[in-house]
Amino acid sequence: MTSILTNVAAMAALQTLRGIDSNMEETQARVSSGLRVGTASDNAAYWSIATTMRSDNMALSAVQDALGLGAAKVDTAYAGMENAVEVVKEIRAKLVAATEEGVDKAKIQEEIEQLKQQLTSIATAASFSGENWLQADITTPVTKSVVGSFVRDSSGVVSVKTIDYVLDGNSVLFDTVGNNGILDKVYDVSQSSITLSINTGGVVSEHTVAAYTVDDLIAGGAVFQGNYALAGGVNYVKVEGVWVEAVASSAAPGQEVAAVTTAAAPITADSWVVDKTAGPATSVAAPASIENIDITNATQAANLDALIRGVDEALEDLISATSALGSISMRIGMQEEFVSKLTDSIDSGIGRLVDADMNEESTRLKALQTQQQLAIQSLSIANTNSENILQLFRQ
Repeated sequence: MTSILTNVAAMAALQTLRGIDSNMEETQARVSSGLRVGTASDNAAYWSIATTMRSDNMALSAVQDALGLGAAKVDTAYAGMENAVEVVKEIRAKLVAATEEGVDKAKIQEEIEQLKQQLTSIATAASFSGENWLQADITTPVTKSVVGSFVRDSSGVVSVKTIDYVLDGNSVLFDTVGNNGILDKVYDVSQSSITLSINTGGVVSEHTVAAYTVDDLIAGGAVFQGNYALAGGVNYVKVEGVWVEAVASSAAPGQEVAAVTTAAAPITADSWVVDKTAGPATSVAAPASIENIDITNATQAANLDALIRGVDEALEDLISATSALGSISMRIGMQEEFVSKLTDSIDSGIGRLVDADMNEESTRLKALQTQQQLAIQSLSIANTNSENILQLFRQ
């Protein structure tokens, strides 16, 4: 049936054209934006995941900035600590030189004063962005934190992880309130000791005796024979990894360490056992802290050995603190590299979810343009069909 009121063919052609136009708009949007999922209406699940991960990437970008700032702080402290180690080594060398008879201690003290001022300069200058990790109030230990990472766990809970460094008496050069820093505290240089269970006549009791290292004995010109040593006329045996003073078993029968075999000493006919009376010296402090070294002072000059031991212990603390800062610097560098790679991985993952395949979309767009032209042509034909009725009236 042909009707001049209802053109079914034109309606069908128009509906087809509308569908093609809608698909073209969608494809053109993908081509222009590069996104297959640009809004929640395109794919709610993928859009939600992509939006969340983009947000996380923004947080990771902030972490990268924070890591850069933290790295600068750590590197500043590390540079200062590294220089302090070298200066303290110089001070120790000057003190050793001062032990020589006839040297001018006043001249050596002048050099030491310059080195002490250099230490103060290092500690004061090692500041970045208002933070100084080499001098601080450490009445109570202070924890400095560097942002390390941004984490979203499996349940969706987010958290920021930090890399911590504690400022205390073993990591700060100067205590700005007290005297607990490495350079302004007085070190205990007492003899090392070890507590052993000693059996005397069947009675076991605890005794603390002086302990020595191999270096200690070598410095005393020791002669070693297995677990026995003789140095400066004193006998030593090795017990639990350290050397302790010993006496001949004939001189002190029954003295032995529980569950430890006494050392045989082929040098003599005797076997040797721990001398339980050889206790360590009572608590002995270095004459001064590094900050207050003055070898023109009679007390310090008379106790140079103890002063040198104190400086040596301070040097060990400096080396340990420098090592800790170096480790943190290395970790921050590794974390920066990891965060960079993680950001790239997240970007790649988001792309797989929402990016448009431009080859596919351009091909589809070309096909739709062709379909649109055909649909317009079809609509034109459908609209001309009603004109055929005029031919009937003309006849």
